[in-house]
Amino acid sequence: MNSNKTTIYHDLKDQHVFITGGATGIGAEMVRAFAAQGARVAFIDYDEINARQLCDDLMNDQFHKPWFKKVDVTNVNTLENAIADAIKEFGPIYALINNVANDERHTPEEMNEEKWRASLAVNLDPAFFASKAVYESMKLNHQGSIINFSSINALLGPANMPAYVTAKAGLVGMTKALSKDYGDNNIRVNAILPGWVITDRQIEKWLTPEAEEEWKKLVALKDRIMPIDVAKLAIFLASSDSKMITGQSFVIDAGRT
Repeated sequence: MNSNKTTIYHDLKDQHVFITGGATGIGAEMVRAFAAQGARVAFIDYDEINARQLCDDLMNDQFHKPWFKKVDVTNVNTLENAIADAIKEFGPIYALINNVANDERHTPEEMNEEKWRASLAVNLDPAFFASKAVYESMKLNHQGSIINFSSINALLGPANMPAYVTAKAGLVGMTKALSKDYGDNNIRVNAILPGWVITDRQIEKWLTPEAEEEWKKLVALKDRIMPIDVAKLAIFLASSDSKMITGQSFVIDAGRT
């Protein structure tokens, strides 16, 4: 089976899609996937080198040139200003993908107040403030899709990452809350909860043959979850094919949970 084959959603063509944390990993795959749909993709990240390379690669593939800005998402004003600048460039936002995260491991003992709040400032806060920032843009068109990236860790609660797990659980609750707040304006809010997705970061830091064998014992589908698999779900949730789906959490984990 060719995992690169995907449905073309014609309503995404020329629409403005804004992605946080889009320079590498799942975020970069979503930038590519939405660009391949013909969307006008704006994305932010702190990793300017990989972001510029991604933009160049997509230009070589003759897609719309993505808009990129280097942003520290823990600075709310900077985040809001970047969204405003992207709207000036590409017009009202059709879909917001709240993807940015940092899944560094940490024990409860090593967490002080500063570290705890720093983790939430990356893994939870930007999703709320980005959603708030795109609301008026989506309200103008009486439509929009907001997709929050949680994790199956919010369901499983693994050890040695309490702040990250708390943030990812918070995103599920926020998804429910905002779906009610924004529904009157036909703005949908859903969450994606990926399992172990094989990105370059995972390969570099945690994916060992032994760890992968243990993972395979826990899942129903004995194959790797790749970033493109997650991107395809995001495309569906952004498109009008999912127009009556909101306030939901979608697990993509090969049957782990």
